[in-house]
Amino acid sequence: MKKKTVRDIDVTGKRVLLRADLNVPFVPGTTTIADDSRIQAVMPTLKYLKKRQARIVLCSHLGRPGGKVAKELRMTPIAFRLEALLGEPIIYVRECVGSLVRQAAEELQEGQVLLLENLRFHEEEEANDSAFAQALASLGDVYVNDAFGAAHRAHASIAAVTRYLPAVAGLQMEKEMRMLSSALDNPARPLGAVIGGAKVSEKIGILENLLQRVNRLFIGGGLAATFFKAQGHDMGSSLVEPERLGLALDILRNAAQLGVQVFLPQDVVVAEAVVPEAPARTVEVGRVPGGWHLVDIGPRTAQLFGKELRLCRTVVWNGPMGVFEFPRFATGTKAVAETLADLNGAITVVGGGSTAEAVEELGLAHSMNHVSMGGGASLEFMEGRELPGIANLLDKDAA
Repeated sequence: MKKKTVRDIDVTGKRVLLRADLNVPFVPGTTTIADDSRIQAVMPTLKYLKKRQARIVLCSHLGRPGGKVAKELRMTPIAFRLEALLGEPIIYVRECVGSLVRQAAEELQEGQVLLLENLRFHEEEEANDSAFAQALASLGDVYVNDAFGAAHRAHASIAAVTRYLPAVAGLQMEKEMRMLSSALDNPARPLGAVIGGAKVSEKIGILENLLQRVNRLFIGGGLAATFFKAQGHDMGSSLVEPERLGLALDILRNAAQLGVQVFLPQDVVVAEAVVPEAPARTVEVGRVPGGWHLVDIGPRTAQLFGKELRLCRTVVWNGPMGVFEFPRFATGTKAVAETLADLNGAITVVGGGSTAEAVEELGLAHSMNHVSMGGGASLEFMEGRELPGIANLLDKDAA
């Protein structure tokens, strides 16, 4: 069901409680922002609201302070970056509820932005506490959720707050819903899905959901080891989930029954240890030496995946092809990313988390049709789950 967005309501002069995902990474040991993509993502909604003279109360979580104030996780660096991007000062209060916050919200002028302190300094946020949500709701006339990266969390500022304010999607949230939904529900075909990552258990939901939708399924990353073990191959010391062997075979059988073509690696890169400088070599599947670990797909597999992916008109990708954090074992992930970046005329949708991180590091994010800002949220969306941050928004056909 389609959800209302900020475009569907009148925000002129109103106080808008805007939930964003400003949970940015920092340079280790500093308060220097390492990547401001999540701040950039909320700018279209912020500018839309400012243009319509809304009074904006902006809130977000940052890190995992566990319900306590953590000096290093205050929103101060976020405030400075927002001011730089907006080209004007904003108001920043070092609390997110209480009398001082209410006063600041009431005194907001049209077009001004008030940034609240880290929501997770209060344990009530992650507990989805009604009183805390009501206190947040009292700061606005309407609620706009632009935090897709947190949409899978039933937290107070995501779920409970919608009981007290009319709730709609921001522009980034709208884009996420549109791109992911169209790729899964109404794709140009053939639809291909590239699934990687470490464990089958982490991708059960997405594999089972995608089997009903895709024409071609490409399996790489560490989770391929469990599929190979299920087929009787010795995988050395690769991470294998014994309790998932039957599931892996079920997925392959179901794919065959549904007419889904499944592509597993033909060759793999293995290493003596999962460390950057470990001895490594490429071997055929089934020839993994004892004590060695699967760390990447091999060059023949990368070539095969590239050839077959070029026949797809829509591709969704979730999960790297190997231990891409180490440059020596990032070749397969890079090959898939380069293939998708070069798919002229095809729709390419990249799931969040480590997959998004990989295409960003490779400088190829701009060549994809969509790179999701949500890690867990995009995974759960692709699994077909209902996300609290989306389910609680007003439907398009609602009054």
